[in-house]
Amino acid sequence: MKKIILFLLLTGFVFSYTIAQEESESYLVTTFESNYLVNDQTTVVFDKKTLGFEIQHKFGTLENGKSDLWGIYGAGTNIRLALEYVPVKNLQIGAGMTKEKMYTDLSAKYSILQQTSDNKMPFSLAVYGVLAIDGRNESAFETGMVVDTKRETLPKEISFTDRWSYFSQVMVSRKCTEWLSVQGGASFTHYNMVGWDENHDLFGVHALGRIKISPQSALTVNYNHPLKIQTISEQTEMPDYTPNIALGWQISTFTHAFQIYVSNSSSMIPQESMMFNRAKFDKSGIAIGFTITRIWAF
Repeated sequence: MKKIILFLLLTGFVFSYTIAQEESESYLVTTFESNYLVNDQTTVVFDKKTLGFEIQHKFGTLENGKSDLWGIYGAGTNIRLALEYVPVKNLQIGAGMTKEKMYTDLSAKYSILQQTSDNKMPFSLAVYGVLAIDGRNESAFETGMVVDTKRETLPKEISFTDRWSYFSQVMVSRKCTEWLSVQGGASFTHYNMVGWDENHDLFGVHALGRIKISPQSALTVNYNHPLKIQTISEQTEMPDYTPNIALGWQISTFTHAFQIYVSNSSSMIPQESMMFNRAKFDKSGIAIGFTITRIWAF
């Protein structure tokens, strides 16, 4: 009888251990190594009490070739510095400053769903929003032709809220294999004030991907496409919106991610890149850029 009881106890222990091991094998999947892929946000939100510091830089275009070292010493450079913090689980808040138009931006991202290794949750879902404030002097806003509605041109008078613009996005991502991660999304952009030939509102679609070529490095691609929807346009002819394309290479460690790329958008904040990019993906429009992310866990 003692042997039978001992056997049952051992069998129960082994069975419980096996079940526990099977349950522990299911874990949250890290789709991307960084919360940025070039200048686009990913669905990644780091652990609670994580602080991130981002340096984003774009040089001039490649069109002048070696005369300005393919844009490295060229005109039209842009830079953004930002901090992003995770105060509570799944919520990222941030603030940044950009050289272009002296933008100050405030942002928030929330991770709604996270992919699990057992595929009970096959994808990650997050929402992201940005408020940007144009910090230029009033004299930079054309010559009285900037208005908030299509009416008779008024003397130049710009309020604080006229400077505001907004970007909101929903993102869905999936780590398909150990070497391939993809993400898609849709966005809405709004500017409180635009020129006569521009629209206040714009919808867009987004896609990005990462292909790992080693444990620390990967090839990356970003594609952001503004949608020309005539029913929401204020113009007889739609502005010449241009898709934003970026091809890059990423090197990542536990606390750093370094990305170097070429892109046909000089902007750093998403609404500016979606609404006002007109550059083509050729040597007259593309430029070299890099994004550096450093994180600290407290």
